[in-house]
Amino acid sequence: MDLKCKTPADVLKAAKDHKVKMVDARFTDMPGMWQHFTVPSHVIEESTFTNGLGFDGSSIRGFQDIHESDMLVVPDATTAMLDPFTAVPTLAMICDLKDPTTNKPYPKDPRYISKKAESYIKSTGIADTAYFGPEAEFFVFDSIRYDSGVNFAFHEINSVEGNWNTGTEEEPENLGHKPRPKEGYFPTPPVDTLQDVRTEMVNVMEDCGIEVECHHHEVATAGQGEIDMRFKPLVKMADQLILYKYIVKNVAKNYGMTATFMPKPLFNDNGSGMHVHQSLWKGDTPLFYDSKGYALISEEAKYYIGGLLKHAPAILAFSNPTINSYHRLVPGFEAPVNLVYSQRNRSACCRIPVYSPSPKSKRVEFRCPDPLCNPYYTFPAMLMAGIDGIKNKIDPGNPTDMDIYALPEKQLKKIKSTPATLEEALDSLEKDHSFLLNGDVFPQEVIDTYLEYRRNEVAEMRQRPHPYEFYLYYDG
Repeated sequence: MDLKCKTPADVLKAAKDHKVKMVDARFTDMPGMWQHFTVPSHVIEESTFTNGLGFDGSSIRGFQDIHESDMLVVPDATTAMLDPFTAVPTLAMICDLKDPTTNKPYPKDPRYISKKAESYIKSTGIADTAYFGPEAEFFVFDSIRYDSGVNFAFHEINSVEGNWNTGTEEEPENLGHKPRPKEGYFPTPPVDTLQDVRTEMVNVMEDCGIEVECHHHEVATAGQGEIDMRFKPLVKMADQLILYKYIVKNVAKNYGMTATFMPKPLFNDNGSGMHVHQSLWKGDTPLFYDSKGYALISEEAKYYIGGLLKHAPAILAFSNPTINSYHRLVPGFEAPVNLVYSQRNRSACCRIPVYSPSPKSKRVEFRCPDPLCNPYYTFPAMLMAGIDGIKNKIDPGNPTDMDIYALPEKQLKKIKSTPATLEEALDSLEKDHSFLLNGDVFPQEVIDTYLEYRRNEVAEMRQRPHPYEFYLYYDG
């Protein structure tokens, strides 16, 4: 539960009132996964919120070398909550990272980069607040098995709801009601088998302070779902997205199931994306609205889109950070692979939702990202691209409102596409990242470390034969 703390004193009082036994310190590594360690509650004092707690950062992905491994976590009192999944009363807090020798923020701390992005936008005078609203999709399976060795490689997914199980003998009986591939959008139970599971996820989220707008089944078979959060400022939303994933995974586990945010776990069906809605405000004024503009958007919004489109190949290195990400970004599965903008075209990289004419609802939806991204990198990268667009008045050109996939091949070739592989996206980031360095939001060291880390993944994958290669080539 959200403890609604504002100060260290509030945290200590809440810990006493709720008879907390343990305190969990959490932070995010470079790929975007929560890491943690736990201390008895008596260890936490008001000074902890200034002096921090020490830990070894040498084994955390993308962090320190062994010879400079000592690091500090400094809890953020405003993030305090009671963990809903621990047997012993445990208070959890998101922490910022510091260097113990300088007592300065750790430059590779993803959350620090998000904080700098929020400061940067204020320093430009363009806006006070950047709001983000991600739509993170996921699968909930009944089981997953995978392994890889010298002489074998396999994965096997199972879901009672999976369409491949229509002919399977089940206990007590197979009742059917299994959505066909690409036909899983919005069916009611019994086809939607996970209504109660997602509702439980929503209940836990709201108890933990996440404002939820809706939940529903998604397009794919086999338990694909989505839970939409109310938009929040950049850092707040990045914090919430990490918590969101934690809750989804643990609620699924409590039901004896397994949740994944992997973008493309199933062949020949829709993958899991994370469309990110974003808008800029100055005080109480939304900057993306113009009653006379295309789709009711302002010049600022158009330039913001221009920046997103120009820098999209580089952004994707963060927003679509895995080899698997690019199995989703292919034509034919509602994938936003076209570097254009539109008010309704869902194959466009940037979409302007038209559900409401309200100035407050006017926003840009960047449709490329997937939920495996680290939001503390991805949200700032999109914001920095958009700000670059506004500062340099980057014209996105005319909107593309027709069905792109129905265009003649000659015309289709004129439309730029997103990178087809992680390697292409990383190369784009290496060539185009000066916009990220503005205001020292992304230090060059972070970009270099990130490129090295992800390129190691590409190299590892290159060495391994894929099972489908045997189907294609074994008899040759």
